[in-house]
Amino acid sequence: MIVIPIKEGENIERALKKFKRKFEKTGVIRELRDRQAFMKPSKKKREVMKKAVYKQKIQEEEE
Repeated sequence: MIVIPIKEGENIERALKKFKRKFEKTGVIRELRDRQAFMKPSKKKREVMKKAVYKQKIQEEEE
């Protein structure tokens, strides 16, 4: 459970922003999206390789 200590007189918007940041760091939403559809390990590996090749290509173009 996420607990956000709020100081007296602190703005609600700021507390909400803190909560959202902490919630994002836990990775709950990302995990839910990953579990919606099963992906074979070979396909996951292929996707990782495609991303790595893409990033490397961009880096080489910058240099």
